[in-house]
Parts: sequence; structure tokens; C-alpha cells
Amino acid sequence: MPSARQTVTMATRELAHFLRTRRARIQPEDAGLPTSERRRAPGLRRAEVAMLAGISPDYYMRLEQGRDVRPSSSVLDALARALKFDDDERDHLYRLARAEPAPPIRAAPPPVNASVRRLLDVIDPVPAYVLNGRLDVLAWNTMATALMIDFDATPPAHRNLAWFTFCDPRARTYYVEWDTIACHAIAQLRTATGLTPDDQATKALISELADRSEEFRTWWNRHDVKGPGIGRKEFDHPLVGRLTLDYVCALLPGTIDHQLITYTAPAGSPAQAALDRLAADRPNSARGRIQDPTWATS
Repeated sequence: MPSARQTVTMATRELAHFLRTRRARIQPEDAGLPTSERRRAPGLRRAEVAMLAGISPDYYMRLEQGRDVRPSSSVLDALARALKFDDDERDHLYRLARAEPAPPIRAAPPPVNASVRRLLDVIDPVPAYVLNGRLDVLAWNTMATALMIDFDATPPAHRNLAWFTFCDPRARTYYVEWDTIACHAIAQLRTATGLTPDDQATKALISELADRSEEFRTWWNRHDVKGPGIGRKEFDHPLVGRLTLDYVCALLPGTIDHQLITYTAPAGSPAQAALDRLAADRPNSARGRIQDPTWATS
């Protein structure tokens, strides 16, 4: 029987071979990369996989060389997405890298009521969207996209305001009081764990954020909680600069955690003028689209 150390060595070697073969089967055009260059070998280059996964080329090279590296779940899932793994391949990746099965795929959130979707259109140009307890963005209108980020173009697994706050570098300049917003998001996630304590999607999100952010780990341990309410946020928007908006976050009837969020400004205020400029410049995309992803941890 092989020793524990030999088992680890065998697994790391198998992981290295597995990654190399998976990389070789994906053509650059399949990953949205330019194909004009002549390549000596089929598939993606190491640096391209690292770029697609959001990790350093050196770190990925160590994985392919069979070094004794223990990647986090967020790194493994980023690699699984970059290399277009199916569920079986993702599970195999976890077993090789961490000697454990992959965590459950996040289930799709329940649908938003059709009347709520119509409401999003009716109140446009007021920025509005619907969240669930773990801060997945479930539906939105075009003004929400103009004010915040392009939810249509955002991968479904990243249409989550907690993920945006802690994992997207843009959030730290977009939210003028980032620390306050971040702590608020954590308190809302803590509340969600009380509403649905066995929800695997919430657990997976919390685990990922804890892996990726020291600030999240520190503030999570405060055990603060927060539910829907009203307040004020200041944004530093790349097109219109700073604007302060009042928000209302209201729990929708007939749901356990669906919340409608709207942003408004006093008539005639600089903030309202900024919203008017955003409304005039926004793209004519479909409004209030509903998220229907196959949730995979990032």
C-alpha cells in the first residue's frame, strides 16, 4: 500500500497530466482568443489558461509541473471554467487537487414573478433590480445596468453583489465608502444563512469569498446581520462621476428572500442630472432580463 506521501505525489502527477491534456484539447478560438499566430502545439498556452482563470502564469506552471501545490476551491473552479470542464471533469479535478469531491453546483434561484418583471420596466428610468438573500441579481432594468455593471454581459456565476464587492477590483472605486458597503453585504449574507441554513449555494459563495478575501474573513467573524431597509449610497461612476442616491430595499410579498431595490435622487439635484445623463446614454438592450444560470462556484 502506498504511503500518504506517495499518494499525494501520485495525485499531483496525475493532476499535472490531466491539466496538460485538457489544455491541449481547447483551441484559442473556443476561448475567445486570437488565432492569427502560428502555434507549435495544439490547444492553449499555459499563460492563456492562467489569464482565463485569473491566476498567475507561474502558479499555473507549478500545477502543470506536478509541484506540491494545494489550490483553493476558487482557483479550481476558475480552472474548470477556463478549460470548459463538465461536471465529471470538475469532480475529478477536485479529487486530484484536494482529495475530496467537488462541492455541489449552485442550483438556479427560483424565478422572479412576471408582475415584478413588468414593474421593473414600468418604473424605468429608475434604476431597479431584484436580489435574493445571498445577493444574486435575479432581474434588472436597463437603468440598473447603466448605473452599476452590465448584468447582461456578466457571467451568471458573477451576477452577485457580494462577489462583485469583494472579487471585482472595480468595486473599490465604484463604491465611495467601500468598507461600509462590504460590511453591509456580509451582514446580509449572514442573515441569509439564518433564513436558509442548509442552502448549499450560500455556503459555497461564503467559502469562495473567504478564500479570496482576508477582509471578508475578518468581517465575517463579527456575526453582524442586516435585512431589507432604506439608506443612501455614494457612487463614483466612470461616466458621470460622483453621485449620491437614496435606495429602498423592500421584501417582495410571497417570497422568503426576494428583494426589490430602487435608487432615486431629489428632483433637480446633481444626482438626478447624472441619472438623466445615464438614461440618455444607455444601450437599448432588453429590460428586466431574468437570470437563469447553471450555477457553478467561481
